Order: sequence, then structure tokens, then C-alpha cells
Amino acid sequence: MTNELSLALFSEHVEESFAFAHPALAGLSLQLVAVTALPDHGGPRQPFSITFRGPQAPLLPQRTYRLEHGTLGALDVFIVPVGREAGGVVYEAVFN
Repeated sequence: MTNELSLALFSEHVEESFAFAHPALAGLSLQLVAVTALPDHGGPRQPFSITFRGPQAPLLPQRTYRLEHGTLGALDVFIVPVGREAGGVVYEAVFN
């Protein structure tokens, strides 16, 4: 489904939760907090980034995680921790 993912699609799900599919991360989820357009370089889709907020702990290392969403289903997303704020850890994924 990765080729079908788009800025418009994720924009419909801001403030919604994405749960981790891995048993070791059961009960943890990320909240989608922002969807941002990136400069278009003429590729097959508009590049964009999505920003999630997760709990303060555990701090998840950058890697691909399988996330599940009620509407979008299961998605393999490479997320990178990009900062901490009072509400939790901020993670980003970029789609080119």
C-alpha cells in the first residue's frame, strides 16, 4: 500500500492513533499530529512528512515498525525520533 499513501490520505487522520502491531510493543501507540508537504521534485507523488507523538518511554530507535490503523490497516513505516516535548517523544516519517 506504500505507493498509495499520500499527503491527502494522512491529512484525513491527524489526531488519530496508530497502534504497534509487534507483541513486544503491545499497548503502545503513536498519535499522528502533523502532515507536511515537502518540495515536489517531479516524482510519482507529492513528497510529504508525517509527525507522530508517542509516550516518553520507551524511546523507540529509528527503524521500520508495523503500525495498525482502523481505516488504513497495517502499514510498515520507517520512523525516526526527532525530539522530546512535554507531551512525549516526537517521531517523523518521510515519503518521497
